[in-house]
Amino acid sequence: MLAKAVLSLGLWLRFAAGQDTPERGPRPPISNTEGDLLFLLDSSASVSHYEFSRVKEFMWDLLQPFTFGPRDVQTSIIHISTTPTMEFPFDRHPSGGSLRQAIRDTRQLMGDTNTGKALSFAKEKLFSGEAGARPDVPKVLVWVTDGFSTDDISEPMQLLKDMGVTVFIVSTGRGNYLELSAAASQPPDKHLHFVDVDDLPIITKELQDGIRDVLQANRLHAVDVTSSSFRLMWPKLLSQETGYYTLEYAPTDDLARKRTKQVSGAHTSLVLSNLAPETTYEVALIPESNVHYFPPQTTRVTTLAEEISPAQVLISESGPRSFHVSWAPTLDSVMGYQVLYGPLPGNSVKVLEVDGRHNSTVVENLAPNTTYLVTVTAIYRSGKEKSLSAKACTQEEGSKVRHLRFEDMGPNTLKASWDSADGQVLGYKVRCRRQTGPSSVLSVSPRVHSVLLTDLASGTTNKVCVKPVYRNQPGRRLCRVVHMQPVTEAQGYRHRQRA
Repeated sequence: MLAKAVLSLGLWLRFAAGQDTPERGPRPPISNTEGDLLFLLDSSASVSHYEFSRVKEFMWDLLQPFTFGPRDVQTSIIHISTTPTMEFPFDRHPSGGSLRQAIRDTRQLMGDTNTGKALSFAKEKLFSGEAGARPDVPKVLVWVTDGFSTDDISEPMQLLKDMGVTVFIVSTGRGNYLELSAAASQPPDKHLHFVDVDDLPIITKELQDGIRDVLQANRLHAVDVTSSSFRLMWPKLLSQETGYYTLEYAPTDDLARKRTKQVSGAHTSLVLSNLAPETTYEVALIPESNVHYFPPQTTRVTTLAEEISPAQVLISESGPRSFHVSWAPTLDSVMGYQVLYGPLPGNSVKVLEVDGRHNSTVVENLAPNTTYLVTVTAIYRSGKEKSLSAKACTQEEGSKVRHLRFEDMGPNTLKASWDSADGQVLGYKVRCRRQTGPSSVLSVSPRVHSVLLTDLASGTTNKVCVKPVYRNQPGRRLCRVVHMQPVTEAQGYRHRQRA
């Protein structure tokens, strides 16, 4: 059996050697989310037409994986200009296709950058039924700005946050870091992004994840969905002393088969099992409280097709001489797994044996900067076999930035510079952890090898890290500790490398 598998992989290695690596497809859909998502779009004359068009592309890339509708995500756009203007209400576009066209049709208004007025207008619309907004759903504001405003933003922004709105800020200009970090929701390093307009794709996935966490946190949703089970999660509404939860669930095409479970008020999750594959279930969470009334929460969950293993093979933690291979699902019917791997092009193949209770392994002693074909074969107790392959790439040696250095640019400002990292770098992330004051993260293009670090208090010790961003592999960061001299000493700085 093993000899047959090795021969099959050898033939596949020769076939795949001449094939290009397939392009990455669209990101998987983000489901089980509900909320009103508002874009505050700088449409003033301070933004060029080119920048405005790139921001529109970024908005669609950010929205593309979400599902839209009255029980999912609704989105709207408000223009920042002399007078704030709503492009379309929240309930206008219940599908991705119509929403994408609406974003394409959005035109720049020009005028002044009256962001404070636009924020006050946004507060009104985010909670307005006439604008299609819904009560009792999470509210998210994404403000895309070049960092400039002609009026005050602090008071209207604080009112929004006091009403429960989560604020993400994307600054494509220099901007005032202290002002923007105070305007964004806390902590700033998760809600505030500085990035050049041409490098917006660097932050798309991170911002999507942040928005998803907000839109899932306040409602009933499902995770860990399989062909026969899923885990339900919901916000903490009750306690052990104040009540209990009733969960009702049934297939949408046969609601008479409703089943009921009860759990104490201390729970915030429950696994439902023994479900039918490829079936959509209606689920209701009913909080039974002896103190307050809580409305029921509902969701729909569709189980996956009948499980086979492996259904997916994932490559992660790639280094110059190793990578991590994982697969899913793990089934009781599988006795063990064989992991076969070999370089492309080439005919050499090696095999790792993995116990059926495990779903991952580390492949080591590899060549740097090499593409490997990895095949995971499940050996079932019945004697059946199922295989799935994936390509993996080891990193180049030294895939981190080199020679991080600093130049004194003023009493509280340093210029951080570095030499480029190896390989196809998409950009760099520069993180500054200040001894006093908030941390900051800057995202820059692969052509930029220096940034200005401001608001560094005299007499403080600050840590600066630069990490390259790659498409298919993590970059390694390089960090330095920088000490700012007290103002009583001669102007300057000194830095030391962390041991």
